[in-house]
Amino acid sequence: MKVFMAKCRAFGLVRLMAGVAALAMGLVLAVPALAESMVGAPAPWGMGLQPSGGVIKERISSFNSMVFWIITVITIFVLLLLAYCVWRFREERNPVPSTTSHHTGLEIAWTVIPVLILLVIAIPSFRLLYFQDRAVDADMTITVQGRQWYWNYTYADHGNFTFDSYPIQEADLKPGQIFKLSVDNELVIPVGASIRVLTTGHDVIHSFFVPALGVQKYTIPGRTLETWMRADRPGIFYGQCNQICGTNHWFMPIAVRAVPRAEFDTWVADAQKRFAQADGSAPVIAAAPASQDSLQIAEARR
Repeated sequence: MKVFMAKCRAFGLVRLMAGVAALAMGLVLAVPALAESMVGAPAPWGMGLQPSGGVIKERISSFNSMVFWIITVITIFVLLLLAYCVWRFREERNPVPSTTSHHTGLEIAWTVIPVLILLVIAIPSFRLLYFQDRAVDADMTITVQGRQWYWNYTYADHGNFTFDSYPIQEADLKPGQIFKLSVDNELVIPVGASIRVLTTGHDVIHSFFVPALGVQKYTIPGRTLETWMRADRPGIFYGQCNQICGTNHWFMPIAVRAVPRAEFDTWVADAQKRFAQADGSAPVIAAAPASQDSLQIAEARR
């Protein structure tokens, strides 16, 4: 009987180890798959920020977490203080209220402590703002122009070809595509490359906003603004115009696809042919009259 029980325990241990090994192997195989198919998009009943697709969003998420915990501590402290005051200074224990109206030490404390808290928040906040402002050594430049109601993209460093991006209608959606987010022509970038983004408007103010990459910049007619983005893993990252720009405001989704460099080079070679003008001349960007001057200003600021 003892031998039988020992064999059962040994068999159970072997099965347990096999199950753990299978689970570990599944996780190992799943990690690359998740990395290759990362989708930066809203999720049903999602809480918190979207997963980070690049270094800018990672810093935004870290700053958001820091501020969240500071707010949590302040909220708990104030609630406890209110509860204590209600209990300690209720009428039963304090029938004769104090007539004290000033306390120098307390007034200094509730002035200095909030200032210190604001400094703790302000310093990383300004560092993050300047980090988001522009790429120091950009690998390539893309011009984004907001139009009513679609996006126009220009790859200035790759033959200056340009194309428009429209949302895919619900009846034309393919498996895996998302209604009101998927587009016919995606903005394709190489993984790990710092992309300088120059934004301008053609008619009214729009906003180029991709949450998972931590990029948001207005597109203003007559001005050229600069920002940058970097995708540190392959995937597709969705965004939308978040500036009320007219009747079809919802009609301006953004889809940024990050691919390996070799795949990006192949896409560029194909895009230069697909988006070339019929007469073979270089593509021309329809921009607001002052956009060229604004481009020169943006170059000078760098």
